[in-house]
Order: sequence, then C-alpha cells, then structure tokens
Amino acid sequence: MKSSPLARKAAAFGASAAVLGAMIAGLAAAPAQASTQATAGKAGTAATTAKARPKVSVSTPKASTRDYEGACPVKVGITAKVNVKLDGKTDLAYRWLHGDGSKGKVKVLKLKGHGTKSVKIGQTLSFDESVKGWEAVQVLSPRKVTSKKGYFSVNCAEEVVVENGDDKKVSVSAWADPSSYTGPCTPGDKINFVGRIKVSDPSWVKYRWVLDGRVVDYGKTKVRHSRTVSFGYSPRVSERGYAVLQVVGAGDSSSDRAYYRVTCKDETPAPSVKVTATNLVTATNNDGCKVGAHATINSTGRARVEYTWSVNGTSVDKGTVLFGREGSRTVELSDRVLSGDATKGGKVTLSISGPRNNDSITQSYAACVAPKPKITVSSISVGQRNNFCADKRGPGVDFKATISSSAPTTVKYYWVIDGKKENPDLERQVTGSVDVTWGIAGAQSASETKGSVSLVVVSPDAASSATTFSVACPKTGV
Repeated sequence: MKSSPLARKAAAFGASAAVLGAMIAGLAAAPAQASTQATAGKAGTAATTAKARPKVSVSTPKASTRDYEGACPVKVGITAKVNVKLDGKTDLAYRWLHGDGSKGKVKVLKLKGHGTKSVKIGQTLSFDESVKGWEAVQVLSPRKVTSKKGYFSVNCAEEVVVENGDDKKVSVSAWADPSSYTGPCTPGDKINFVGRIKVSDPSWVKYRWVLDGRVVDYGKTKVRHSRTVSFGYSPRVSERGYAVLQVVGAGDSSSDRAYYRVTCKDETPAPSVKVTATNLVTATNNDGCKVGAHATINSTGRARVEYTWSVNGTSVDKGTVLFGREGSRTVELSDRVLSGDATKGGKVTLSISGPRNNDSITQSYAACVAPKPKITVSSISVGQRNNFCADKRGPGVDFKATISSSAPTTVKYYWVIDGKKENPDLERQVTGSVDVTWGIAGAQSASETKGSVSLVVVSPDAASSATTFSVACPKTGV
C-alpha cells in the first residue's frame, strides 16, 4: 500500500503510530471539517451581523513536559488559552497545527456572556520514539488568529542496568540536546551530549564519552544517587553520528546511542579544495606476525575526508577525518594479524575520498620473521664424589643445570670454573628443556674443594647461571 504525503511527513517528523493515525484520520475527515468550518462561520456571522466580530487572542501552547527524557512510549499533554471578548453569543472554532505541516480536526465551542471569556483547550500526544516538534492553535471563528509555536521534545533514553563486583547497581543513559542542528558551522558547541549516571550506593564512578567509536572525553565523579555529566561538540561540516556514555569498571556498561545530525548551510567547499595522502609507513611486528601502518591526510581547505585501509587489496578498516581549515591529520592502521601468503610480505594501501577529488598511496611491508627463541637457564646443582679422598685429594664436584628454549633450536654454551672458561663452546639441540652437566677432579693435598661455577649460553640468546660451591671429604674415625 502506498503512503500518502501526509503519512511520509509524519514519519519524517518522528511521531508515534498514535499521532500518525490521528493525522491520517484528520485528513480523511477533511470534507466534514470543511463543512463544520462553514457552519461555524455561518453561525458566527449570524450572531454578529449587527456588531463587530469579538476580539480573540491565543496564548503560546505549553507541553506538560517540554523536554521529556526517559522510557517510551510516553504521553505529552499540550494546552493553550483562548481569550474571547464577548457581547452576547458566538461560536469558537479552532484547530491544532502540527510541526510536520499537518492540521488537526476543527472543533467548535459555543460561547455566550459579556466581557472577556478565557477558554482552556488541550490535546494529548503519544510517542514511542524520540522526536522534536511544535504545536500551535489556529482560531478560525469568530476571528482568524494563529498562536505562536510551542516547542517540545521527547528523548526515549532507555537505561542500561548492570551490577559491578561489589553488587552495586549502576545505570547509565544519554541523549543529545539538541539532537539536530541546521545553520552556519562556526566555532562553538552545536550539539550538547548529556548523560545521567545512577547508583544504588554512593560511590566514585569512572566514565568516558565515545563519539562515533572514538573516546573523546573522560572523567571521574562522586555519585550519591544520580549525577549528570556532559560534553559539547562543534562539528565544522555536515555530519551525523552518535555518542555513547560508558561507565568504566562496572562491566564496561554503556548507555543507548544518542544520535545527532548537523547540517551546515554554508559548508560548500571552495572548488580549489584538494585532499592528498602522503607519508605512508608500514611496520611488520614479528611477535604474532602482524602489520600496522600510519600515514598523513592533507587538505587545502575545509572538508570531510573518508579513508579506507587495505592490506593486499582487501579492505580492513575505515574512518572519517574532518578539516575545519587547511591542515594535515595522521591516521593509523592498528596491527592486523597476517596469515597464508600475506606472512611473506605484501602491500598496504590508504585510499581517501574528499569533496572534490580522491587519492591513494601504497607501501610494501616486510615478511614476518620467526622471533628468536627465548633461552633460560636454571640454577646450578652441585654434587660430590669422594673417590679422590683416598689419595689425599679433595672431593670431585659434579655440576648440573637445565637449559630451556621457547622454540626448538641449537644452543651454544660453555662452563666457567673460578673465572676461567673450562671448554670450547658446546652445542645441544633443545626442544623444550635439556639437562647439561660438567665435572672437576679434587684439589691436590686438600681435604676440600671449593670455588665458583657458571654456565653461559651464547646463542641463539644470551643467558647464564652461577653459584659457589664448597665440599669436603668425610672425616674418618680416630
């Protein structure tokens, strides 16, 4: 079924199904309304044939809650006062004018008396989604008068409730005020984001604002029951997006998205505005085989520039950079894990799109190299051999340590006794861990053997372990 122009206007206005239905019903009743209006006009004319039409004034409509924020659906009452200076009888015919351009049903009240009579009129609107609008009253008889516009807004901000580790309940909500702006994009906050933090028990709360996926503001505040936090935003070009209020440390809870829209009437860029991409630098991270990059986006004037990062022809990240004037911005590609042939090297490309032209830049990145194995050496254990004691020599000493590697490799090492290298470099294949040993004979004409010992690994990674030792032959009975 095709929608009528009125239905499309109401949808754009953001009205609820209830208001939309009322508007369409009012349109369907248009012939009857015209008849009623004509009747009202005749009645008014008949009653005032011999005298001037009564003076009429209408107050500016007021909403029961001008700026509502909370759970939806919600009903908003709109009231106004019509003052009629009477001298006998007359018919008061009026209707409501809606902010989307539609008109309500004509209503007629019969009035009589002398002097000024004040009549309070009203209506109730229902909304199940966020909306900003206005209402006005148009008096058709006995004199045509239209009131000023009465503005109102509804922000359906659902609260997200979580519990932190201390069993304290925390809830957050956020909304944009205003949620849209149209006009010159000059310096100064155009959009104000407001958030409310509620807690079950007084506590310090850390929070941050995230605008279109980027952290733009943060803080810490003491909340006894509830507290409002905010930050302002001043776009320099037309854009739309959202902000989220996050409570940090309580399950990283977030509010619903607070959407905004900015339309700059005078933002048309000069024909000479040009954007370029320069200074692309890539970096291969061998720890996990990843590639990252950064580059510079330049603009000769005010512009909105969209950019895309690609690795080997595949898009991996996107973003937007806003320029209020001529300048440069650095954009980064965070580390991306490589796999398959991409680990052998490839290309990173930054493509940009500006108001008047496009540009791109490409740079190669190096292949991943397996990281050097990490080597560790345990403490050295000391063992004693007493077979030399019978020859009036000190005991022999045996040394043992464990060499471990984070990856299979060949390890080169040597032993040092009392500061002197004992042997040429030795080699062992290590897959995980391996025990290595060394031994020395007992000292001549001594009952004990003592000194220092070190195990030194020289390849593929440097590591060592050292200790002192002192062992003696067992005493014999006298």
